[in-house]
Amino acid sequence: MHGSVTRPPRPLVGLALSCHPGPVVAVTALVVALSVSSGLGGMRCVLVGGAVLTGQLSVGWCNDAFDARRDAAAGRRGKPVAEGVVSRSTVWQAAFTALLLCAVLSAACGPVAGAVHLTGVVAAWTYNLKLKTTALSWLPYVIGFGGLPVLVALNMPGHPWPAWWAVTAGALLGVGAHLGDVLPDIDGDLAAGSRGLPQRLGAARTRMLLPVPLVAASAVLVLGPAGPPGWWGALTLAAVVPTAFAGFVPRRTWRKAALAGAVAAASVDVALLLMRGTSIA
Repeated sequence: MHGSVTRPPRPLVGLALSCHPGPVVAVTALVVALSVSSGLGGMRCVLVGGAVLTGQLSVGWCNDAFDARRDAAAGRRGKPVAEGVVSRSTVWQAAFTALLLCAVLSAACGPVAGAVHLTGVVAAWTYNLKLKTTALSWLPYVIGFGGLPVLVALNMPGHPWPAWWAVTAGALLGVGAHLGDVLPDIDGDLAAGSRGLPQRLGAARTRMLLPVPLVAASAVLVLGPAGPPGWWGALTLAAVVPTAFAGFVPRRTWRKAALAGAVAAASVDVALLLMRGTSIA
């Protein structure tokens, strides 16, 4: 007789899935990796990673709780709150609890570093609650992603301010993340009345614009730091440009070419940022 496997309660599964686990893990892993590559000590990496993790959890739960009624009306799949797997009030409670923990951990990173990180988290909440339906939908991404190198640098010995190119590259990656995240859902968003910048541009224009901030981030990361970029820098730019602009392939040839090219270019940008870790400040 085989023992039965105990499965976690559905509300707990729904709560875990409603935090947008993909972006939560990706952003937290990026910041932890940047902290390690910058030479932060183990406990300081844990502190920075914890602040970012709780902030991202709060943003994801806020998003699903706030959009629950609209998601349900639109019949969107994979939305635990809208599907009734977990209650809206439970997700709101989780969002505010995570936000409180984020505030505590951010403050422990130092007053300036904590203020910068909390500004990015508040900007993300503002996106969820209002700005995602306006022409300024890109702004919270610029603030949030641009602030991540600041958080890491200010936790280094002496609390130095980060190099301009690190902040600029982070902000450009934020714009690319916004465009790439919204691109697959533009038609559905328009039907639901959501009119952020990508929706106002339309799918075709957004697909054409998507490579621009990613290539610009590559250029900043290669050319921004002091000293000549070397042969590897020129080679990187030569490879990123055609890859990023893969979205110009006719859609009937490969509908997901824009996102595939963007992911590849963004991956190169992240790798460049991590390579530059010790010189971001």
